[in-house]
Amino acid sequence: MTVFPSKLVHALKALASRKNLAATAGIVALGTVSSPVMAESPLQALQSYNQRVEWQDNFQSTVQSLQAMESTSPTLSPETANYIAVAIDRYSRIVQAGGWGRVTGGGKAFRIGAKDNRVLELRQRLIASGDLQQTAGYSNVFDSYVDGAVRRFQLRHGLLPDGVVGESTIVALNVPADVRLRQLETNLIRLRSMSGFLGDRYVMVNIPAAEIEAVEFGRVRSRHTAVVGKIDRQTPILNSKIYELNFNPYWTVPVSIIRKDLIPKMKQDPQYLAKNRIRIFDWNNNELTWQQIDWNTDEATKYQFRQEPGEINSLGTVRINFHNKHQVYLHDTPSKTLFGSDYRFHSSGCVRVQNVREMVTWLLQSTTPDWDRARVDEVIRTGAREDVKLKTSIPLYLTYITAWANADGVIHFRDDVYNRDGLYSGTPVDDVTASLQ
Repeated sequence: MTVFPSKLVHALKALASRKNLAATAGIVALGTVSSPVMAESPLQALQSYNQRVEWQDNFQSTVQSLQAMESTSPTLSPETANYIAVAIDRYSRIVQAGGWGRVTGGGKAFRIGAKDNRVLELRQRLIASGDLQQTAGYSNVFDSYVDGAVRRFQLRHGLLPDGVVGESTIVALNVPADVRLRQLETNLIRLRSMSGFLGDRYVMVNIPAAEIEAVEFGRVRSRHTAVVGKIDRQTPILNSKIYELNFNPYWTVPVSIIRKDLIPKMKQDPQYLAKNRIRIFDWNNNELTWQQIDWNTDEATKYQFRQEPGEINSLGTVRINFHNKHQVYLHDTPSKTLFGSDYRFHSSGCVRVQNVREMVTWLLQSTTPDWDRARVDEVIRTGAREDVKLKTSIPLYLTYITAWANADGVIHFRDDVYNRDGLYSGTPVDDVTASLQ
């Protein structure tokens, strides 16, 4: 069964909740309900019987539209390149027609119930990109049709689908159509280079989308929100194989993090290592104290810094190892709140996985059948250190896809966070062969 991202689930739940409450909208409009709770409700926007009817009529189509955002087809499916080719033809016509207008920014965020001239601009922009049906009309009222279209647009661009038109949504709306067209053309090349057989089972990390797909026999088994590398500590683009899982792992701090983070933090607070349960060892496994190191130099980079397993361990409860020269891996994290952000580029190159137990169970069941979810939960609960080598390694693809389309004609875009598309600077597209090393 496909497990969809929490963003989509929350969006659908919000819409369902509002449908259930819609029956009271007529009463609200007549002023017979005046509690403070209702005064703060989004139902303020539904101030007449006609608007209530309009919302009920439109609800199912809105839900279906949002559900179509997530396909069971993998991003790297053989058909994706064909879907992008269709999208390129569509966007070429938009560009030839003059593109789309802009939505005025710089003001207060607005949402359902608003009456503002910017709503007219928003309607025109959403109609141009196909997120809003032209039959919804042109007015300055932010109704439920516009709300559904905004959520659809936000999902297509990797934004939180809250229906609020704030700064991040306006920035995405105002990217010119010709830039989006070139983005599609650039990614068509990338996807065609990976259109061959990738394995019956594999894991794909799309870095710009900060999203992971676990793929089984040509269908997405589960999708996982990810946190990936910062702009100055990028997650590498590569092909590899997952071969081992470490439950309740130690974390050996990479030299780059010792130099960039650990030394500066020790200068600020000599108790930093103790607070974070990090111990120091030389290469003969002799333990040192922090007082034995000159923190005003790079001497610390000559030693091993190892964080004990536990709740504050930077790797969380499990690490997923794959062959690479960059000292990176997939792992759990104690910092779960970052998964709920629009911007998820916070790591030092490794990939943090939301709902990691779901992925780990799938990895083990597909290659090491004596493991199931109950056993995964139990070993994590006990805190016992356990390393499990997969009987059959699973292909892993760390990719860089900033635009793609699915069979339902839904076109997705993500920010070019590592500036590999070269669309604004005029620099050539990255060497695809080199990027897929």
